[in-house]
Amino acid sequence: MKEKLEHIKCLIIGSGPAGYTAAIYAARANMKPVLYKGIQPGGQLTTTTDVENFPGYPDGITGPEMMEQLKKQAERFDTDVRDGWVTKVDFSNKIHKIWINDELIISSETVIISTGATAKYLGLESEEKYLKLGGGVSACAVCDGFFYKNQEVVIVGAGDSACEEAHYLSKICSKVTMLVRKDHFRASKIMQKRVKETKNITILYNSITEEVIGDGNVVTGVKIKNILTNKIDIIKATGFFVAIGHKPNTEIFKDFLNLDETGYIINEKGSSKTNIEGVFVSGDAADKIYRQAITAAGTGCMAALDAERYLASL
Repeated sequence: MKEKLEHIKCLIIGSGPAGYTAAIYAARANMKPVLYKGIQPGGQLTTTTDVENFPGYPDGITGPEMMEQLKKQAERFDTDVRDGWVTKVDFSNKIHKIWINDELIISSETVIISTGATAKYLGLESEEKYLKLGGGVSACAVCDGFFYKNQEVVIVGAGDSACEEAHYLSKICSKVTMLVRKDHFRASKIMQKRVKETKNITILYNSITEEVIGDGNVVTGVKIKNILTNKIDIIKATGFFVAIGHKPNTEIFKDFLNLDETGYIINEKGSSKTNIEGVFVSGDAADKIYRQAITAAGTGCMAALDAERYLASL
């Protein structure tokens, strides 16, 4: 297929809160942004049933509804929102080249990367079932912990993030059971100490998840196995949290952008600038600490403002 060419001022890659916020600001600055939705239009929020911690929604809103509203707001200011995803980039020249679906080449003066990150799950059929149903499986305690107030939950993981999330849940839930695959944590000593000293956190070492149990709508328990004894137990729980890490969606940028050891894009401190002039990053592609819709939106604003200033300086 013959490649088509198109030149624009501002390309936004990704359609989560970061991407759409960047689009709103860029469009209002007359940068005529083009936004490609990517493989998961709307980002991680489309897998979230209820969003209650984003300012401006006193009664809460579902993730898909919120993303549709952000899309409409971006389009209101004439953002060109398109289906498709980026398959290749070339940031070696001042004008950046981006391939869409391996057939369209866009040359753009600025690029805002808002490709986000993907939560890692265990890969169990039962886990995927209740994740899709929004019935008790989550990879974000800060996002969803509130829905399990005074309930019993299970969390899988052994690193700092798992310990942080378990400790957070312990303040909301009546009981938190941590499943640790090995006989030790990977977390820092201080985080280990914190969870071990929290009375309503029970730690089960050498334990793996066999199945997430439910009634067809919501989670009711977790079947676990001790890998040393092969003993099977069922833990009563209404929530199942997975804290085994996130994978940033940044693979296609690795030949041009500075990434950290886990693949997150390294941005200039206090800005959205990357090591390549005219290329900016926002949202979870660079943020491995907060990973919230509101912080992603904030960095989307930063990226658009940085891109606007960059264009003005040329």
